[in-house]
Amino acid sequence: MRTALIVLAALAAAVVVDLVTGVLIRRAARGRYKWLLEPLRHACRRPAGAALLVGALYYALPPGPAEWQRYLRHTVLLVLIALSSWLVIRTLNVAETVSFSKLPSDLVTSRRIRRARTQIRPVRRLTVAVITVVAIGLILITFRPVRLAGISILTSAGVIGAVIGLSARTALGNAFAGIQVAFADGMHVGDVLVVDGEWGRVEEVKLTNVVIRLWDERMLILPTTYFTERPFQNWTRNESRVVGKIQIHVDHTADLDELRREARRLVESSPLWDRDQWVLQMVDATPQTVVIQVQASAADGASAWDLRCDLREGLVRYLRDQHPQWLPRTRSQYQP
Repeated sequence: MRTALIVLAALAAAVVVDLVTGVLIRRAARGRYKWLLEPLRHACRRPAGAALLVGALYYALPPGPAEWQRYLRHTVLLVLIALSSWLVIRTLNVAETVSFSKLPSDLVTSRRIRRARTQIRPVRRLTVAVITVVAIGLILITFRPVRLAGISILTSAGVIGAVIGLSARTALGNAFAGIQVAFADGMHVGDVLVVDGEWGRVEEVKLTNVVIRLWDERMLILPTTYFTERPFQNWTRNESRVVGKIQIHVDHTADLDELRREARRLVESSPLWDRDQWVLQMVDATPQTVVIQVQASAADGASAWDLRCDLREGLVRYLRDQHPQWLPRTRSQYQP
C-alpha cells in the first residue's frame, strides 16, 4: 500500500508539473518568443509529459528484494531512456524547422544564408544518429550480462566487425564526405553547378548524396564523395550573379561595330539582364569564319541561361534577315 501511494503521488505530481509548465509556456509564447516556444510545445508536449510521468514512476518505485520489483524498475528505466532520446530528437527537429523558417525560402539568396541552409540539416541528422547510438548503448549497459561480457563479445566478434566495416565502407565514406561538403564551403543549397557538362541547381545536401535539379527539371543524385574527389564548377560560390556567354561564327566581311550595336539593343531590351555588364568581342578566327562572343550578366543561373538563348536567337535572326552575306560560307577559286 505504501508503494502504491508513493507511485500515485509521484504520478500526480508529474501531471501537475506538466499542467503548470504548459500554462507557463502558453503565456510566454504570446510574447516575443512565440516563434520558438509555440512549435516546441506543440512537438514536445507528448514525449515530455510521458518522460516526466515515467521518470516520476521510476524514482517512486523502491528497489525491493522481490524479483518482479527489479524487473519492473528495469523496464521503467528502459522506457525512460527511450522517451528521453525521443524528446531530444523532437527538440532537434523543432530547432531545424524554426531555423529554416527564419531563413528566406527562395534559393537566390546571399552566400551566408545558403551556407546556413546547407549546414543545418546534416548536423541535425548526424546528431540524431549519435543520440540514437547513445540511447542504445545506455539501454545495453543496464543489462548486467552484456556489461560484464562486453570485452569478450567484442573480441569474439572481431572478424564479423571487420566484415561489416568493409561492407559499410562506402556508406561511411559518403557520410563523412557529407559532413566535409557541408562545412568545406565549396557549395551550398541553391548554388548553380556544372557537373559533367550538366547544368543545375543544388536542391538538397544529405549525408550520403547531393540532389541537383537540372535545367530540364530532371533530378541528378550523386554521392557526396563525388564532390570531394572530382572537380566541378560552382557559378554562384561568392554571389548569385552569373555571367552568360554565347559564341557565333560569322563571315570575315561582317561589320563588328554594327553587330555590337545590335547586341547592345538586344541586351538592354531584355528584362533578364541585371544592368551590370555586357561585352561583344572577337575571340577567335578560322580560315572560314571569325568567332564572335557576347557576354552578359544576369541575376542568377536560370536567368543567365534564358538570356543566352534570347541573345543567340536574336543575333541569328538579325544576320539571317538583315545581313545574310555575313553568314558563314565556303569560298572556292576557279582556275581555268
